[in-house]
Amino acid sequence: MTLTEKVLARAAGKASVQAGDNVWVNADVLMTHDVCGPGTIGVFKREFGANAKVWNPDGVVIIPDHYIFTADSLSNRNVDILREFARDQGLKYFYDVIDDPNGTWKFDAAKGSFARQFGARYAGVCHAALPEKGHTRPGEVLFGTDSHTCMAGAFNQFATGIGNTDAGFVMGTGKLLLKVPETMRFRLEGRLQPGVMAKDVILHVIGEIGFDGATYRAMQFDGPGVAGLSMDDRMTIANMAIEAGGKNGIFPFDARTAEYVEARTRLNGTRQAYEPVEADADQKCCYERVVDLDKLEPLVACHPDPGQRKTAKELGGMKLDRAYVGSCTGGKASDFVEFARVVRGRKVAIDTFGVPATPTIVRELQTTWWGDQTIWQILQDAGVRLTENAGCAACLGGPVDTFGRMNEAGLKCISATNRNFPGRMGSKESEVYLASPATVAASALAGKVTDPREYLS
Repeated sequence: MTLTEKVLARAAGKASVQAGDNVWVNADVLMTHDVCGPGTIGVFKREFGANAKVWNPDGVVIIPDHYIFTADSLSNRNVDILREFARDQGLKYFYDVIDDPNGTWKFDAAKGSFARQFGARYAGVCHAALPEKGHTRPGEVLFGTDSHTCMAGAFNQFATGIGNTDAGFVMGTGKLLLKVPETMRFRLEGRLQPGVMAKDVILHVIGEIGFDGATYRAMQFDGPGVAGLSMDDRMTIANMAIEAGGKNGIFPFDARTAEYVEARTRLNGTRQAYEPVEADADQKCCYERVVDLDKLEPLVACHPDPGQRKTAKELGGMKLDRAYVGSCTGGKASDFVEFARVVRGRKVAIDTFGVPATPTIVRELQTTWWGDQTIWQILQDAGVRLTENAGCAACLGGPVDTFGRMNEAGLKCISATNRNFPGRMGSKESEVYLASPATVAASALAGKVTDPREYLS
């Protein structure tokens, strides 16, 4: 069996499963957020009763993160709905924006978008917060009401996005009927070269198979090249499995996985026991391809979908209006460090926005020194507009006052985010080009698509 089949077989209480089997799977964690949470709660109450209790109050994780730092009253109200439900259900893992469990959330537009407006428990972008808070454990099943839930596959677990109806059912029963996906295997060999990042790996893969090339399939990334990838790297790759239509992305378990998971579960007091899975030597995959990391170049996914891959060199000279670094995919501490490596001592030539994924990352950037400056100061001195309000921000567009949102038609933005369909970051007449933080940084400096190796010695 493949990694995905191993996890699902265990979750279904079976000795083995194979692609195409329909099985009832026991969930370990159900995650929802402010966009889909109210709808999921509505389905749950409609189907199980107004006074029904969730299947496991410690298994439901609620993380408001999408439309938070906006004066839009309905968006603010969504957070209050989550708080009321978490209080009534006695949920342990509700990462609220405010500290008062009986309060209401309201974004203060007068304070602006740059300074912190959240309480002590706020966790930031759900996909980055889940591992940071110790909710991603090898060998488990994680369902989330967000397509990029597959990011948690970096931790050797089956993680996939589901809709509100399915999530309402899981909330009440802890189970879901799934068809076991076929597995596409990508064997990684070699090591990434300077200026090339994990984002380039997944853009290369999607460019090879197309934005629908993995539809309802598991994308398994293994091979000797995995050892050279950090957990942040693996999260970036697994996150964008959905951009090829994948049901999930998944990585093998190793010492680096163990170190990360064990540190986070101890720090946050979440469940520490876990049991990783290992693929069988005779596993059956529907597709296999070797990816030579040594030979990859900085890539850009062109408008209007992530499958439109070109090298940064090929697009060199294409003028840009905006640059954006942030989101679950491109807002991790290591992403900002690589961005800073390129822009240090220089000035960006176009409007450039930076949105860290979690408050913890904000603190790391503000307290990690590089010479006589923190990473945060390096970025600010380069002209990057940084907000302390970690969250999804303009990655999903949002209300018109969302930080970094493209409200004007015709803008071209190069972004470290994960999706570039028309209207994704605002105006439907704008264009989004996806790239690694290093490529975004170089392009921000030049005002046009630029290979980051031009700025790296």
